[in-house]
Amino acid sequence: MSAESVGNKDPGQNILLQNVVWKVVVWSLIGLIASLPVYAYDVFNTQRDVPGTAASPLLEDKACVFGKLGQPLTLQEAVERALCRNPKTRQAWANIKIQAAAVGIGRAAYLPTLSGSWQRVQDASRTDVSGYPILSSSERATSNTESVSLSWVLYDFGGRSAALDNAKELLAAALANHEASLQEIFATVAKDYYTAQAAQGTLSTAKENEQMAYGIFTAATKRVDNGVAPISDELQAQTAYYQAVVNRAKAEGDCQSALGTLAADMGLRPDEPMTLPSVEEGNKPDNEFKKSVSDLIDEAVSKHPSVQAAQAQLKAAEAKEAQIRAEGLPSLKLVGQSSRNNQPVSPSIGQPALAATSRDNSIGAQVSVPLFEGFSRTYQIRQAQAQSELQSDVLAETEQQVGLDVWTSYQTLQAATQNLENSARLLDIAQQSYTAIQHRYVSGVGNIIELLNGQSSLDNAKKQRVQALTDWRTSRLQLASKLGQLGMWSLDRK
Repeated sequence: MSAESVGNKDPGQNILLQNVVWKVVVWSLIGLIASLPVYAYDVFNTQRDVPGTAASPLLEDKACVFGKLGQPLTLQEAVERALCRNPKTRQAWANIKIQAAAVGIGRAAYLPTLSGSWQRVQDASRTDVSGYPILSSSERATSNTESVSLSWVLYDFGGRSAALDNAKELLAAALANHEASLQEIFATVAKDYYTAQAAQGTLSTAKENEQMAYGIFTAATKRVDNGVAPISDELQAQTAYYQAVVNRAKAEGDCQSALGTLAADMGLRPDEPMTLPSVEEGNKPDNEFKKSVSDLIDEAVSKHPSVQAAQAQLKAAEAKEAQIRAEGLPSLKLVGQSSRNNQPVSPSIGQPALAATSRDNSIGAQVSVPLFEGFSRTYQIRQAQAQSELQSDVLAETEQQVGLDVWTSYQTLQAATQNLENSARLLDIAQQSYTAIQHRYVSGVGNIIELLNGQSSLDNAKKQRVQALTDWRTSRLQLASKLGQLGMWSLDRK
């Protein structure tokens, strides 16, 4: 469009366009400014139910801020990093925020809704009456219209109450699921930590076994060189040494894989350098779980977060059914409206319009009665009933699974506790046996087969000791997890 054509526009059209643009800009800014405090302010204080971090409540109000990785890395630090950074815990945390907002929506339904509107109209009209020029007219006018509308549900046969109950129960389920997620991540990272610690211990044992095998190989070589042993002794010792070298290399690979898994649990790169304390350091057997397994199962079925989440889901489904039923019943609203406009009026054809202001105010009651919905309400209710039945079955399955998990974990812990003592005895006997056999061989009394068997038995006893310590620590925390009682206190006892 050329500058000349723009300049030749009707001045009235330019004024109309400027007024419209100006009003749009002004009212948009006013609406934006007015809306900011509404979104920022938690009127119903729903945020009080939202944990401060993704790792709460196991870490209470600790901020999920970490520095460099500890060297050596403690189990507590590994757990804290995993709880804060694992996607599952953050997803569960976000779901709590969603359900907390839904509770706010449910509470807001008890308050009235108020809406306002403003309209400005630039009107240009021309009337030409053929043969009667005196009746013809041409005029321009600007009119404003403002209105405010009120709507307030006074009674709805429990629909709002059921919707709020549904939101509350879903929030309770989200909180319980968050707790269950924390328990699951806690147990997983503890298991991976102990696995990595065991792999590190196995690597240390493999290195010791390699050194012992080299010592035996050296001793056998000297005896062969001195002519007091056949060449077969040297060859068998050399075979055992290189087998120990192979085992040590494999143990190094297993250790690095286990450390990489632990690093991933904490949200770090798998190649993150880290060292762990010796497997001999850490918790020792205690009497924490000496209750009868029946009592533990009863306790878990009543208190485990996953059971509590399933119970809340069932209550939410029942509340949803009540809400759907209530929505099919009449509702009573208080309605009101107030409007004003300054639309000019014309007394007759050909007469100039006269300035005027009109006002309209109304208030009253409105009853809404759903008369026919195409039978959809019937099927909505049936769907809600089926959902309640489903959640009831889910609850029963969850209780059954929790009981089975506690039973299995309890038996595993009992066996691990017994094997812990047995492995200590086995290691002590194997060490004494190897020392005696080694002394006999060096003295020229024993044979190479006896010495190699003693070395193999000692190596196996060391590995079993490492595994027994790992199994006991893992099974102890696994039972706590199945009971829903894992906490940072679980890491403190020695």
